[in-house]
Order: sequence, then C-alpha cells, then structure tokens
Amino acid sequence: MPLPDTAPIAPADPDATAIDASFDIVARQDRVEQQVEGLRSEVEEVKLRVDRIAQGAQRAAQRPALAASAAQTEVKGFVDGYLRRGNTHEIKSISGTSPSDGGYAVPRQIDAMIARQLTEISPIRALAQVVQTGSAGYRKLVATGGTASGWAGETAVRPETDTPSFAEIAPPSGDLYANPAASQAMLDDAGFDLESWLSSEIAMEFARAEGAAFVNGSGTNQPRGFLKAPTSTLGDAARAFGSVQYVGTGDATGFGTDPEEKLIDLVHTMKAGHRQGASFVMNSTTLAEVRKLKTSDGAFLWQPGLIEGQPDRLLGYPVVEAEDMPDIAGGEYPIAFGNFRHGYLIAERNATQVLRDPFTNKPFVHFYATKRIGGQVLDSAAIKLLRIEA
Repeated sequence: MPLPDTAPIAPADPDATAIDASFDIVARQDRVEQQVEGLRSEVEEVKLRVDRIAQGAQRAAQRPALAASAAQTEVKGFVDGYLRRGNTHEIKSISGTSPSDGGYAVPRQIDAMIARQLTEISPIRALAQVVQTGSAGYRKLVATGGTASGWAGETAVRPETDTPSFAEIAPPSGDLYANPAASQAMLDDAGFDLESWLSSEIAMEFARAEGAAFVNGSGTNQPRGFLKAPTSTLGDAARAFGSVQYVGTGDATGFGTDPEEKLIDLVHTMKAGHRQGASFVMNSTTLAEVRKLKTSDGAFLWQPGLIEGQPDRLLGYPVVEAEDMPDIAGGEYPIAFGNFRHGYLIAERNATQVLRDPFTNKPFVHFYATKRIGGQVLDSAAIKLLRIEA
C-alpha cells in the first residue's frame, strides 16, 4: 500500500538562529550597562553626601577657632586702639550711651574675666542670690505671711480669713569704682600684657570693696551688709520682718564652756527648709579657734574634707572663710550660719564702664572703672548669727 504524500520538514536556518542569539546578547548587555550606570550614579550620590557631611563637620570644628580668633581680634583692637592710643572710633559704646559721655563698655572677654575673679575672691557673692538690673533702683516684693485658714462644721458660718501680707525689698546701692593708673611708657611696651593687668587690678579692687560691703556695708551709697541688719533673740514667728536672730554664747569674751551646744542651737534656730544649702561663714582667725573645739568625749567638731574639692564641715555643714567677718570679741558676731541664696540679695548693673583719662595725672593714664551694685538681707529667717555676750 503506497504511503501518503507528506511535505518535507525544512531544516532550521542557521543564520536566523545566530541573528536571534546576537540580539539577545546585545539586549542583555544593554540591561547590564543600564544597571551599572544606575549603580555608578548611586555611588556618586553617596560620595557627594559623604563630602557634604565631611565639609559640615570641618566647618563645625573650625567655628570655635574662628570665634576665638574674632574675639582675640576684638580684644586686640580694644587694647591697641583704645587703651594704648586712646582712639575712640574703635570702641563700641554701650546701648543708650553716647561717646561724648566718655563711658565705654568693657569688651565681653574682659568683663567675663572680671566676673570669674569676683566669684573666686568674694565668697559672699558666690553664696548669695545675684540679680542683674538695668536701672538704678531695684524692688522686690516678699510675702511675709500666707493665707489663713480655719475649721468649721458642715452648716456653720465661714468667717473671713486673713489675706497674705507683703513687704518691699529695695537694696541700697552705690557706685563701686576703681581707678588704676599706668605710665604711658608701660602702655607703649608691646610685651606688657595690658589686658591681664587691667582685669586683675579692677577685679581685686572690686572684690575687696564689695566683699566688705556685703558683710559690714552701712547702706549709705553702698550695700547694707547682713551684719548691719537689726538683730533680735526672738524666733521667726515673733521677730519683726527684716531683723536677724542671734544666739548668745553666754561668755563675754569667747565661746563659753559649752560651744558645741551653742553651735547646735544656732543651727536649729533655722527652719529645716533653709538648712538645706546653708553654710557657716567666719574669718580665718575664728576658724582657727573653731577647729580646736571638742565635744565632751574629746572628738573634734571640725570635719576636714576628705575628697578634693569637698569643703570642710562643721556639724555637717560647709564652712566658708570670709575675712571681713569680725574676730572673736565682746559684742561681735564672729560666726554666721545661713542659706545666703535665700537670705541675701545682690542687685547689680551688668555692664562695667571704663573711662580712659590720659590728662588728669600726666604722664600716667588712669582707667576709671565703675559698676553700680546694691545688697540687702532678703529673708532674715535664712541667716542666723552667733554673738559673743555674757
């Protein structure tokens, strides 16, 4: 039986197959190149980000150096232009003061240096509350009594209760000044550190004067010291506002036979809230006597600080040396115990003014520095005194 006719199968064209394969390879190469280009762009973007971060970090690191350089340039301009040669066009006058008045603000760097030295030299300033004021007068209201209350039955009448009362604190103030002088030859000497000399001279004079005023100031054209406040033996509830309580030693010439008991009484006449942060204040002569005091069993009342930076303690409270405190003598107050942050207020102008005077005392050039400052007892319940009396 004859086989049916079938069409023959044509063999695959080798040229067409090669062309298809080559197209596929080219397409794959194109896709790979696109992916590579994408990766390259991402890498470049990451590099740019890293460079920007590095530049920002470098600028941040250079910023303090640039600020310090600018500060040094400002101070150098002040020293060279004004202090040495008296050129006024290089000085920035303080706000509200014309150059014709002759008052110029001390540059910020010098003024800050003076403030740091004041804190180190004057212990009362470091202990007290300090406020900056831009006016000659400063007022502060103090509440001397709280709102009264009472008990009543469910249907009983509620009588009117007392309202709080207030007192005004107006610290007496005066102009603290210093007037150091230097010869023109010394000012012309390029090797002379004029900035350090000026700041140290003014700081030492200001610290000496204000430290004494905060303790013993009369209140006339100067702060009123806490030892010049009215005193009384009455407690806080019975004593007049503004008067400071004292404890007598029972001996006309010294601490008596029971100094430990008197010191404990002094501490506990103060309210517990004020005792947190309180300290003893006395001069070095009194401190030498206090360090010799012993309890009945022979133990010293004095407790030296065992860690660097930790203050010495008396009955558990820090001891601060203030040389303006009086020595041990009849009728004197050689020891104060108080929380001076609550008890004493210092109000001062925050701008020190300097007037350069090359004419009054030739060949010397005077630098007349002034600063208005006041002080007064703020809360008399926060300061207690020990008095030498029979």
